[in-house]
Amino acid sequence: MTGDGVDLAALAVEAVPGALAERLRGARSVIAVSHENPDADTIGAVIGICMLVEALGGRATALCSDPVPPLYSFLDGVERFRRDPEPGVAYDLLILADCASAERVGDVATRHPELFTDLPVVVIDHHASNSGVHEADWVDPGAAATCELVTLLAVRLGIPLTAGGGALAAALMAGVVMDTATFAHPNATPRTLAVSAGLVGAGAPLSDISRRLYRTKPDTQLRLFGRVLDRLETTADRLVIWSTLRQVDLVETGAIGAHSEGLIDLLAQSESAEVAMLLKEGMDGTTRLSVRTKPGGVDATALCAAWGGGGHTRAAGATIPLPLGEAAAATRDAAHRLASAVRR
Repeated sequence: MTGDGVDLAALAVEAVPGALAERLRGARSVIAVSHENPDADTIGAVIGICMLVEALGGRATALCSDPVPPLYSFLDGVERFRRDPEPGVAYDLLILADCASAERVGDVATRHPELFTDLPVVVIDHHASNSGVHEADWVDPGAAATCELVTLLAVRLGIPLTAGGGALAAALMAGVVMDTATFAHPNATPRTLAVSAGLVGAGAPLSDISRRLYRTKPDTQLRLFGRVLDRLETTADRLVIWSTLRQVDLVETGAIGAHSEGLIDLLAQSESAEVAMLLKEGMDGTTRLSVRTKPGGVDATALCAAWGGGGHTRAAGATIPLPLGEAAAATRDAAHRLASAVRR
């Protein structure tokens, strides 16, 4: 029970697929994989999954193609992430957390394709653009964060949320805080709040996590924000707002790619725009697109799907096989067509 009387055990029994719970109980050596360019939700979910497997007597490895951004260094467990599997370990289960395919995990899938072809796979994810294809997958677009699902999984498995002296609760709380903007986004449901109450009751420092993720930024990051916001553009009718982040911005401010976190949410604060976009110049001639849309308006996944992307109705992304300038023109025009069709 949470402090407000909500029965998390009942929620977990109702929500968690029995096949998933049994698969984790039977696994002895698990590799849990995050998506590339990791955020708090995929990081927290992978840490949580590893702790659950270990609590059940198994062995777990946390894997991520990219280094964990410094923003998340305060979380116990980030030090366990590897960029390649442990040598000589015979894994018996691969879990994809907050993503659903090898394409989303980055170059580790290229270096170790056998992980995705030889091992049983389970997906735990909350993105509406993904669909479960494996027997024990759990894809729930109604969840605010994958960490919400992992919390319910812990309860279903009978593992205390206080595990690790509060490390489990803190990692999972970080994912919920990040993906709800500390419960400001409309994806925060009564179940999200019930799960969060359980995590806080287990010791998750909600206020400190929120401060670290949303109200603490190094000076280099603020300089980067200034550059990107200074080149903000809108369509003539102000229905679409966008800006670009160039590789030279990172070099000249001393920032790293992870410091772009939060920029799209600033653009999304536009009072007039139906669609907000941030386009990031890649090193390989591609462009990374992040999209936010207003409630009741454009479906962000519909915009990103044109380039093979996905995500949520209000927040989605894609990698566009075009250089920055061409990608900006193409996405601007596509976004404006969708925004112009909104009737309020």
